Amino acid sequence: MSELVSQAVTALNAKMDGDGLEGGPAKFVISDEGAIMIDENGARAGDEEAEVTLTADAETFQSILEGDLDPTAAFMQGKLAVDGDMGLAMKLAAVLG
Repeated sequence: MSELVSQAVTALNAKMDGDGLEGGPAKFVISDEGAIMIDENGARAGDEEAEVTLTADAETFQSILEGDLDPTAAFMQGKLAVDGDMGLAMKLAAVLG
């Protein structure tokens, strides 16, 4: 597991403040770094089947996580790919934003 994935898991769990993601699981793939699973229990490193998979490079993911880039804007700009349940992707975007 990369340092970025480890830091992201910690940051995502802090953002969710003990709440998980209803309707999951969702997966966030960070190119060349690894993957994060997000479900009703929170975030953890992992690469399993998911209802929706979001994919971005490390720079884009970091910008989204830090609140510098809106996930919807990243999607519209082609920096964030979404494969699967768009409704769940929107819930995840709310968690990230």
